[in-house]
Amino acid sequence: MKSTNYRDTLITASPDTPVHKGIVPGKPGTVAAVQHALLARPYAMTSDDLIFAAYRERGGDKSREDFFARPQACLRASPLVKQFGWGVHHDGEGRIALLGMESAEYRRLLEDPSVAKAPGMRRAR
Repeated sequence: MKSTNYRDTLITASPDTPVHKGIVPGKPGTVAAVQHALLARPYAMTSDDLIFAAYRERGGDKSREDFFARPQACLRASPLVKQFGWGVHHDGEGRIALLGMESAEYRRLLEDPSVAKAPGMRRAR
């Protein structure tokens, strides 16, 4: 099983995100809306937990082992990062929290040299 978890890392909002702050996805049932709802409690789950929970929430029926038997995209490819202006912080244990790109905590982590940074993937190639 290949993991999507990071540690002590901030996944930054994509450089070509169309917004200037974190916004709540408006269309229920989309990957973005499901991921956003699942992240209501900061640092409660890991990236792997989130990706699998979102898959199951949207009707997936594979076991966790079967789901991760094939490589999965990490949260750098999440629509929350690419379209909706959110960054994702992975703490030292790999647990994650969603941070709006306008927030003081996002800016603090951006400036912290002890936190690795990974840019969100661009929306367009």
